[in-house]
Amino acid sequence: MPTIGRLRRRPDFLAAAQGRRFHTERMSAQGRLRDPSETRDGATAEGLFLGFTITKRVGHATERNRIRRRLRSAVAAVAADAPAIGADVVVIARRPALDAPFDSLVADLRRALHSVTRPATPRSSDSARPTPPRRGGSRSGRGASAGGTPPFPPTSKAPDGSTDG
Repeated sequence: MPTIGRLRRRPDFLAAAQGRRFHTERMSAQGRLRDPSETRDGATAEGLFLGFTITKRVGHATERNRIRRRLRSAVAAVAADAPAIGADVVVIARRPALDAPFDSLVADLRRALHSVTRPATPRSSDSARPTPPRRGGSRSGRGASAGGTPPFPPTSKAPDGSTDG
């Protein structure tokens, strides 16, 4: 039975957010595979590390705590089937997790763990498709036109009182 530890530090949560994602109505999961040489608190971090995020939008503190307790017991039920791989996983709970049948929580969590901790499949160079060119011009969001010129003329004044441009 693999060991499932807890994520406690914010950088671990942020690192997991950069990995794979899995979504259901009751929860989302984010996970990343950990490098075997990584250490956690001075010791080699082997096994699965799990963290929960339950925002205030889900409900009051008693409802959030109830969801957290339900998810912890679902993790205990899934622990025997958990992948034996070094990974960090964050489970983000949604409101339907409060009233969902426990079996569906367990099934969602089991699928999420296997989905976000699956090793990346190497792509062969002959089957890789070229990426299509982007359409629509600049996406900088700063109001610049596609030609790179600013939308308004500069209004700064030179030291002698004349304007640039």
